[in-house]
Amino acid sequence: MPDENPFQTLIELKTGVISPPVDHVIRRLSDIKTIFRDRDAAEQALTGEDPTVYEVYNVPVPEETGQLQHCTSVIHPGAVGDEYHMTKGHYHARRATAEIYLCLRGEGILLMETEDGRTAHLRMSPGTMSYIPPFWAHRTVNTGNAPLVFVGVYPGNAGHDYGSVARIGFRQRVIKGPDGPQVVAEEGAVRR
Repeated sequence: MPDENPFQTLIELKTGVISPPVDHVIRRLSDIKTIFRDRDAAEQALTGEDPTVYEVYNVPVPEETGQLQHCTSVIHPGAVGDEYHMTKGHYHARRATAEIYLCLRGEGILLMETEDGRTAHLRMSPGTMSYIPPFWAHRTVNTGNAPLVFVGVYPGNAGHDYGSVARIGFRQRVIKGPDGPQVVAEEGAVRR
């Protein structure tokens, strides 16, 4: 008989804040400056204040088989050079696990790739539900002028592998193009 009892949380749809209080992770530019391709622009942006690029509100659920981890992510609008604000991106530690993102507010692009070189991207807007299959790394980019707010749900035992993305980079980037956001190939990403 499980020890857990049913519970619910309240998501403030505009801000992504979850109540009651949960694990709140804040990623500032100084924490993730190396993920942007224009390192000089990142350093220059840090000469003033250290802006918050994104936040995650994690609901405390056991990280075990049978459980469902869930959270909200809020990516603040902005850019470093010509590249929009984004998350670090990750694989799941257990590669054979999927994830779903439900966009609540804002506009963005979900970048995905596999270790064998396949890439994909999906546009995010309020009401879109994006399916991230097993074995796909994922990174989310805010391409709008308002916060990009979405809910993520994934298996309790999935875990996160940020290290692989940090080592090899992502094969795609989203930059400001003449006609809006543009997905481009990243020349510097390490190929296996």
